[in-house]
Amino acid sequence: MPNPRLAARYAKSLIDLAVEKGQLEEIYKDMLYLQKLCKSSREFVNLLRSPVIKADKKEHIIDTITKSAVSSITFAFNKLLVAKGRESDLPEIINAFIEQYNEIKGIHKVKLTTAVPVSDEVKRAIVDKTIKEAGLNNVELETVVNEKLIGGFVLEFNNNLVDASILSDLKELKKQFTGNVYIQQIR
Repeated sequence: MPNPRLAARYAKSLIDLAVEKGQLEEIYKDMLYLQKLCKSSREFVNLLRSPVIKADKKEHIIDTITKSAVSSITFAFNKLLVAKGRESDLPEIINAFIEQYNEIKGIHKVKLTTAVPVSDEVKRAIVDKTIKEAGLNNVELETVVNEKLIGGFVLEFNNNLVDASILSDLKELKKQFTGNVYIQQIR
């Protein structure tokens, strides 16, 4: 069961330790590696969340997978999570860490959803326009392809949504036709 408060607290502790040791960038790279691992391997996440597998077995598997890929602080942090029985919260802690890191560095996430893949030139133009119009300094663009949009794009940033998709237009037309203002309403 996801627990965002717990994840935020563990992430904050890890960030504080990383800043204190002067290894924030190194641990951020570790978190990106672990996030990629969690996204690409459903088996790894299932292992973390499994109540059947004993903690010492989980610790051995996590150590084997991450030992050569992460720093000593991240390695010790993973051991701490297993010792405390919080290894199932690792994916949420990773996401909370990355969010807090972005907040510290002033990086804004911008998500672009299109019906077809877009070129690097279009991506750059969108980032430049977003920086200019929204006044954001550092922008990290995430692109997603969703064929259901039919055409156009959806842009999300800082709790703002710009929906310029054909799917949105079609939904609006459908709503207008179902509430036809030209037919007299019986009262």
